[in-house]
Amino acid sequence: MSEVIWKELHRPSLEERAGACERELTFSATVAYAGAPFAGFAKQPGQLTVQGELEQALSLLFRRSVDVVCAGRTDAGVHARGQVVSFDVDRCELRDRTPYNLRRSLNALTCEGIAVRAVEERPRGFSARFDAQWREYKYFLATGDTPPVFTDRTAWYVGPNLDIAAMERGALHLIGEHDFKSFCMAASAVGKPTCRNVEEISIASEEILGEPHRVVTVRGNAFLHSMVRTIVGTLVMVGRGQRDADWVAEVLAARDRQAAGENAPACGLIFWSVGY
Repeated sequence: MSEVIWKELHRPSLEERAGACERELTFSATVAYAGAPFAGFAKQPGQLTVQGELEQALSLLFRRSVDVVCAGRTDAGVHARGQVVSFDVDRCELRDRTPYNLRRSLNALTCEGIAVRAVEERPRGFSARFDAQWREYKYFLATGDTPPVFTDRTAWYVGPNLDIAAMERGALHLIGEHDFKSFCMAASAVGKPTCRNVEEISIASEEILGEPHRVVTVRGNAFLHSMVRTIVGTLVMVGRGQRDADWVAEVLAARDRQAAGENAPACGLIFWSVGY
């Protein structure tokens, strides 16, 4: 087994992480952000990123470099309602700050477009990534007769003629544990395991600010790079009648990104919540 695959499969226990933790306390922050201004979650030199903003704010508060670990990286333009990050500090660094005070300070120090919803103390060594049991994304499709006025930055306009029943039949092929290599950006899958367990794909009708939408909820243990957007893009092809529902099973079996549909636009995707 290659070192890359071993690292991907190995999940250190909380006890192992607590023993390796160099600080006395671990906190988590639940973060929401509008994705449009950011070049994704992960830090990139010379780019505005969510991780960069959070770590800069924490470094100002604690007067040293502070690293954060996230529950799931998001691409440029993707939004979050319930992203979770974890970080470690020493008791003396808190200077009597409560989690409520930390939340207020982080909101004051991060740029517009980021909102820290909550800060909580966690067991020492807690990891927003490794302790997550499931992750849930929602993708918003605008389905009115005309493009949406109010959700043009948070939904993909696909029009009113989707065959939702066909999309639901196609989605059934993706439920359970499968190799999702066809639904992953090819370059990011090299040398890495691509099996994931999808617990739910559902499609609900929702009116948002007076305009009709379909909301695709995708929930699973973890996700590959661009996996949710590729799932949605593939299902929309089925909904438009470009492919039949059983084609989704063929895409899955192909284990080839070129077999799947287009990536749905980033603007419609929201990292909704994480379960611990």
